[in-house]
Amino acid sequence: MAEITAALVKELRERTGEGMMDCKKALTKADGDIEKAIDDMRASGAIKAAKKAGNVAAEGAISVKVAEDGKSAVILEVNSQTDFLALQDDFKNFVTSSIDKAFAEKLTDAAPLIASQESAREALVAKVGENVNIRRLARVEGDVVNAYLHGNKIGVVVVLKGGDADLARDIAMHVAASNPEFLLPTEVSAEAIEREKAVFMGLNEDKIKGKPAEIVEKMVGGRIQKFLAEASLVEQAFVKDPEIKVGALAKKAGAEIVSFTRFQVGEGIEKPVDNFAEEVAAQVAASKQ
Repeated sequence: MAEITAALVKELRERTGEGMMDCKKALTKADGDIEKAIDDMRASGAIKAAKKAGNVAAEGAISVKVAEDGKSAVILEVNSQTDFLALQDDFKNFVTSSIDKAFAEKLTDAAPLIASQESAREALVAKVGENVNIRRLARVEGDVVNAYLHGNKIGVVVVLKGGDADLARDIAMHVAASNPEFLLPTEVSAEAIEREKAVFMGLNEDKIKGKPAEIVEKMVGGRIQKFLAEASLVEQAFVKDPEIKVGALAKKAGAEIVSFTRFQVGEGIEKPVDNFAEEVAAQVAASKQ
């Protein structure tokens, strides 16, 4: 049996990023052969990564990259299990390498990026002990393209016809803050309008009761107009100057808003709710067995 020295453990730890005890165990199993220990740890890491893939990852970061010519951009969401990991260099480096690859290869959706980054993802999961997922990716192109990133949690890319990069960024900032569902009122679906009507009628049942049909119709119509203004980007009051609507702001600058893409970390992901009391009780019960 080869001697497992502190220097050997230190070297393996530096090369793999694993804990000291894990490194010592791997070296012992590999009879002091550091290259074999690394291979074994990588294989084990892939297994760990596969097991971690079942854990819900609803935290993470949004990243945006805009072309130097302002004609295209890529926006990416990568998820982690905890917000703490999203702030660590290992995670940030993975996000950066992922968006750089997507940008360089002009990828338009996440599937090919997920495939090409799987080995790097598995290595990261094995190192940090958390599930990490590339969730979604979008690439946009246009006459004028710019973006706004709010911390690492919300990212927006806006495409304009006419105007300039500063205007596109201002509108992207507005979208980040106001979260419109649609670009234009005409894009609001009939289903969304009917849903809003139903909500209004339900919340105002007492006010509506006994009123003439034409009065009720006016009340519902007023609510729908308000809904269309709230849900449509061009009809919203601009966050920097509420006296002007976003659509009018763009028109004043000789521009037209073509599209916007907004990503927010974890939106739509169902997060598990931990019951701390039940967890402690379960641990106590297990300790008594």
